[in-house]
Amino acid sequence: MKLTRPAWLAVALAAFIFGGCSSTGTRDDGEGGAGGGAGGADVVDGGGGAQTAGIGQGGSWAGDPLENPDSLLYTRKIYFDFDRSEIRSEYLPVLRAHAEYLSRNPGVNVTIEGHCDERGAREYNIGLGERRAASIQRFLEAEGVDSAQISSISYGEERPQNHGHNESAWSLNRRGVLVY
Repeated sequence: MKLTRPAWLAVALAAFIFGGCSSTGTRDDGEGGAGGGAGGADVVDGGGGAQTAGIGQGGSWAGDPLENPDSLLYTRKIYFDFDRSEIRSEYLPVLRAHAEYLSRNPGVNVTIEGHCDERGAREYNIGLGERRAASIQRFLEAEGVDSAQISSISYGEERPQNHGHNESAWSLNRRGVLVY
């Protein structure tokens, strides 16, 4: 069977894609960190001598700590109750972890975005988004983060996470987001 030039390119591209390997981080023992999720991954031997192991195998995350899915730093969305700007208790450990990270890394800055659901006047929602972002900022500063590392912005209802028009959608839109 004779293949044309575009067919050869397609075969070569497929071999490249399916034969490649990706990694999202490395363990401190040099193994790739893409091999498992939270809860522990098994060591996998593909038969050709290659082995992979996930974080659950006892290694520690050596990549960017903000990208470690097993870390509290991975959570960057803080959700709020309807028409409220008080931080819910379940997010206190998350914000404490971010405060510790920022305190240990004085060269790192964060922007806090305040968001609202679509209910309420546009001006009111801009103000509510500001109060939500300010609430997170005050918490971080109270935990020792330098105020020069933090900026905030309110988007009000302008950037919904979910475009639905029901309570489950609105609950996702009432949030503060930490952007590094």
